[in-house]
Amino acid sequence: MAKTPPPPSFLCIIILLSTFACLSESRLSTNYYARSCPRFNDIMRDTITNKQITSPTTAAGTLRLFFHDAILNGLDASILVSSTPFNKAERDADINLSLPGDAFDVVIRAKTALELQCPNTVSCADILAVATRDLVTMVGGPYYNVILGRKDGRISKASAVEGNLPKPTMPMSQIIEIFQKRNFTVQEMVALSGAHTIGFSHCKEFSSNIYNNTHYNPRFAQGLQRACADSQRNPTLSVFNDIMTPNKFDNLYYQNLPKGLGLLESDHGLNIDGSTKSYVEMYARDQNLFFRDFARAMEKLGVYGIKTGRRGEIRHRCDAIN
Repeated sequence: MAKTPPPPSFLCIIILLSTFACLSESRLSTNYYARSCPRFNDIMRDTITNKQITSPTTAAGTLRLFFHDAILNGLDASILVSSTPFNKAERDADINLSLPGDAFDVVIRAKTALELQCPNTVSCADILAVATRDLVTMVGGPYYNVILGRKDGRISKASAVEGNLPKPTMPMSQIIEIFQKRNFTVQEMVALSGAHTIGFSHCKEFSSNIYNNTHYNPRFAQGLQRACADSQRNPTLSVFNDIMTPNKFDNLYYQNLPKGLGLLESDHGLNIDGSTKSYVEMYARDQNLFFRDFARAMEKLGVYGIKTGRRGEIRHRCDAIN
């Protein structure tokens, strides 16, 4: 005997519940973990503070790690995944080999502490987002909102990196194109470039430009030549991106560029290219404006390509896909 079909009202309830479930699992908020992991903010704060005090370069390294992860396919912690014999992951792409270990370490430490407190609850991507914001703030940068509830990506391939991350040697038009493909304006790109106000770059990233290059201040070029003289034998040699206030997040990066004190070829490009130069001048004059625009661009980058619901997962370990 044929089964009696459910009444239309019952079907409506099922559809509504399914729709609500899909919406609720993709809902994002700044207090996403208030109930599921009440000590989330305390654990993040303690982990980040201890790490930055022990290793002062952590802030700059984590900001760079955030950018390399987010600009590719959205912030999904795919940069943290280790390679296997069957897959070469993003972190082993050539451009990512110089990412500092302290940045990976602060995320792993936070994940370990959070797994003990609230297992399988907090994504590695959310940890990276909050760690970056809090570390930027710790070194003098602007506070901005971080929306939480993103999931971790299930794919990490080095082959996807080439041509999709800006390189210091790229012409400015190509760097702009990378951002524009992700719906970021030229001004937002210049604001995000202000991240170079902290951190350092290895000599191999700029040493070929410090001889017979008219964009460098001559005395600065001579200093770089001395600092990088042994870089062939010692590839770890590096120089601060902002030689004036290397450990403080401020707008001196922009003030340095017209003086020929930019470190990378792309830094000089910002001050030369007609589409970017006016923004460099604007941020050099007004630090508050730079902070405002940087914060807005970071908020936008933090939700670009965001993965929620079944599009991602909560990893048990940040360096391995479940």
